[in-house]
Amino acid sequence: MIRKLIPLIIFSLLLSACSNYQKLLKSTDNEKKYEMAVKYFEEKDYYRAIQLFEQLQHFYRGTDKAEKIAYYYAYAHYEQEDYILASYYFKQFAVNYPHSKNAEEAAYLSAYCNYLDSPPSSLDQTVTLDAIQGLQLFINQHPGSSRVAKANELIDELRIKLETKALNIADLYFSMEDYKAAIINYQNLTKDYPDTKYREHAMFRIAKASYYYAQKSFDHKKQERFQATSDALDNFIASYPESEYTKEVLQIKKNTERELQNLLTIK
Repeated sequence: MIRKLIPLIIFSLLLSACSNYQKLLKSTDNEKKYEMAVKYFEEKDYYRAIQLFEQLQHFYRGTDKAEKIAYYYAYAHYEQEDYILASYYFKQFAVNYPHSKNAEEAAYLSAYCNYLDSPPSSLDQTVTLDAIQGLQLFINQHPGSSRVAKANELIDELRIKLETKALNIADLYFSMEDYKAAIINYQNLTKDYPDTKYREHAMFRIAKASYYYAQKSFDHKKQERFQATSDALDNFIASYPESEYTKEVLQIKKNTERELQNLLTIK
């Protein structure tokens, strides 16, 4: 009998709590709302805390409680994994309360939320760029912070994601046999990320794509483009004399020289 009553008792308590919360939301007792919002936050009931803090922000604007409400409001969104809003509210907090003891943390978390929201490299990387910009801004504004080292680590991680995105785009053009677009995108990759781990692959593909591009060119363009291929091959060999691509590069080099010799003979 008791076992059957327990679920009913729990249900009744939950129903009562829900009813009391709804009454609180409609109440005009802002002090009580503030007290309960903080209580909900500390109990990690972030959903209810957010609703109450949202109502209280305007009422307590310009008061001593405004700073705490703004900080808890941002943090509650962070804990709810709503990183877009959390980033926005942390940024607002850092701007509005620059002398707060929580200002540095808020500035960091604003950028960190964008890092957490950064999508896989196959998707649009706008948020990734925002995260890098935010983290760099944090480092510039708080050079002595203990969070700087971590911020630099996150920037490196995000940049690798951007490099991978750029590489995937170039590889896609190469596989589609759009060699001109492939060359441009591989060149942009090495220019934008000079220390990229994909540099060897990109330089090899530049040379290989240049060869195919020259082959498909009109006759009056072939000499110029095979010469560009030869230059790209020489550049690769000088940079990576013991590459895994060396055998293929030397074969392309041999073919390129033969093509150039044939073109000179025709002239």
